[in-house]
Amino acid sequence: MLTQSSLLEGLPASDARTVCLDSDWEAIVGYSGENPARRSGPENLAYVIYTSGSTGKPKGCLVTHSNVVRLFSTTAAWYRFDQHDVWTLFHSYAFDFSVWELWGALLYGGRLIVVPYFTSRTPEAFYQLLIEHNVTVLNQTPSAFNQLINVDNEPDRLSLRLVIFGGEALDFATLRPWFTRHGDRRPQLVNMYGITETTVHVTYCPVTGEQSHGNSLIGRPIPDMKVWVVDVHRQSVPIGIPGEMLVAGAGLARGYLNRPELTAEKFIEVEVFGKKECLYKTGDLARWLPDGNIEYLGRMDHQIKLRGFRIELGEIEATLSRHEAVREAVVVFYQGDDNPRLAAYVTLAMPMDDASGLRSWLKDRLPEYMVPARFTVLDELPLTPNGKIDRKVLPVLDLAGFTEAHEAPRNETERLLCNLWSEVLGIEIASIRSDFFEAGGHSLLATQLVSRIREGFGVEMPLQVVFGQPLVREQAEWLENAQRGSALPAITPLAESESMVLSFAQQRLWFLAQLEGQSATYNMPAALRLTGRLDEAALGRAVRALIQRHDSLRMCFPAIEGEAIIRLTDGYNPLTITDLRGLSGDEQQQRVTKEITGHAQAPFDLATGPLLRLRLLLLDEQARVLLFNMHHIIGDGWSMGVLIRDFSELYNAYAQNREPRLPELPIRYVDYAAWQRDWLSGEILQGQSTYWRDKLAGIP
Repeated sequence: MLTQSSLLEGLPASDARTVCLDSDWEAIVGYSGENPARRSGPENLAYVIYTSGSTGKPKGCLVTHSNVVRLFSTTAAWYRFDQHDVWTLFHSYAFDFSVWELWGALLYGGRLIVVPYFTSRTPEAFYQLLIEHNVTVLNQTPSAFNQLINVDNEPDRLSLRLVIFGGEALDFATLRPWFTRHGDRRPQLVNMYGITETTVHVTYCPVTGEQSHGNSLIGRPIPDMKVWVVDVHRQSVPIGIPGEMLVAGAGLARGYLNRPELTAEKFIEVEVFGKKECLYKTGDLARWLPDGNIEYLGRMDHQIKLRGFRIELGEIEATLSRHEAVREAVVVFYQGDDNPRLAAYVTLAMPMDDASGLRSWLKDRLPEYMVPARFTVLDELPLTPNGKIDRKVLPVLDLAGFTEAHEAPRNETERLLCNLWSEVLGIEIASIRSDFFEAGGHSLLATQLVSRIREGFGVEMPLQVVFGQPLVREQAEWLENAQRGSALPAITPLAESESMVLSFAQQRLWFLAQLEGQSATYNMPAALRLTGRLDEAALGRAVRALIQRHDSLRMCFPAIEGEAIIRLTDGYNPLTITDLRGLSGDEQQQRVTKEITGHAQAPFDLATGPLLRLRLLLLDEQARVLLFNMHHIIGDGWSMGVLIRDFSELYNAYAQNREPRLPELPIRYVDYAAWQRDWLSGEILQGQSTYWRDKLAGIP
């Protein structure tokens, strides 16, 4: 670690060797000024990229420096990249297309524009980025480029000279609008086929206006690669006959990391014209055409490509099968309309109220693009005569049945939004409880929805809103608030002379507590198992500092003449420590269970507080259980995220003997409560009250 002696005290604890550029300078200048000898060579690994695996275990492709460098040297005559080119890093660095983007710019001394995620998912913003940065080399999956075609309204301002496709099959017919505006000379469009195991690209196919038909041509092999199209016996097939593509050449990866059996299965050695050669079995169907080009026909197995991502359906099935309620799972790729999507069929080991809940469970374990849009529960999966799952006779996907909860639109905003969703998703949306992603939506369709909303409502909805508020009713409420413009005043801090008031939510919880008496109904308990070294002094100090920082943690709610008020208690220590290290394993487990139950169910006294409790159970030198409990009147799910963030910084700071780095709080919850009371008064309160009185009129 390079540093200066004056900074040593502020560094975190570490086993790294520390070199001070000031105090160690005399020793440093004594070393040689020559560049160190290079220890790596062309045969050494450049990177490992993981791709989807059929058993649920992703496989890491071992790619060498030589693999990458020759990719550019062998294609240099076609592309003529140089230091004047401007590239975009559009794709995730976990997707091998990024290898081409990153190293292409670096190798030729060009400029690389790192595209922010939401810009990459917003065609209008990305189009403007291409213009503003004078991008010359653009690499795209066909799905992403189709979105760009739809917003291509300033073609004369683009500086593109090359658009290179990869990642999924290209439908040439979709390029016709582009060729109408730009022609086919500049920028030059090129379709390239490739996979991670063959170092990004294998074939090269310049695209012209005359070629814009439906077939997915991938062209011819690049100079140092070879392609064979073979039958099940690995014999070459005649021109025009489909077969599996086998690939050989300088781009072949070394194999899979720590997967020798899989490497031997996929990277096979065969004798070609009397010479041993290593070939990679792609699993892709293709055929040779009479003119020497290759036409891509799709996958041979259940591996698919969806919006540029290569997905093993078996990986999703294996993950889904780990859910305790799932006995069997099958995932299929549905392509019955213009919105390809994944659908899952499951049989259950135990009853479930709503199978769509599996979607949220999967989202914590798989990327968004691998989560099925639809889940269907079957009594049993259909089988072929030899006992294998018969995917061909699975029930037809019910596109309209993605949600069981139905609630009709209540106003014009919700009705119009349902219509826009229907247009984008290609199915009828009639419920305001519909979830955009459960209905088959994804990031590319989300950009289309934002565009339709802009046209229909005249409001610019950020893409983040679609992801964060995916229900029709949530988006409708957001639109209504946006259309009201600046009706909401800013929240300002309370003056010292102003009294603190309860928010409406706090008043409701206080009222319920008076009706129910002391209970654990609105407790927010949690139990965390801690392993490793714990600085108990830093823990206690961090908790006390957290309480001092956030007024809400020091609130209690005594009543005066039947009305609740807020009183802030002095700082307190909510942490107690219980030592269970003297108990046996079984005794410990019983005691921990008892402590968790008792801690969670113990009621709080709202009138006196405190309303936060912590207990640390010591199991041994490396294992502890931390019990947390807080009353809902001083916190909720959102505020828990804030508390965890601040506590983490406080604990780390005190454990490292440094000052915490936390910004000043611009407003407090009491500021929000006062703002809420002030805003919801007068005409606004009267309007809200009148609305609900009318709606509830006549109800006994």
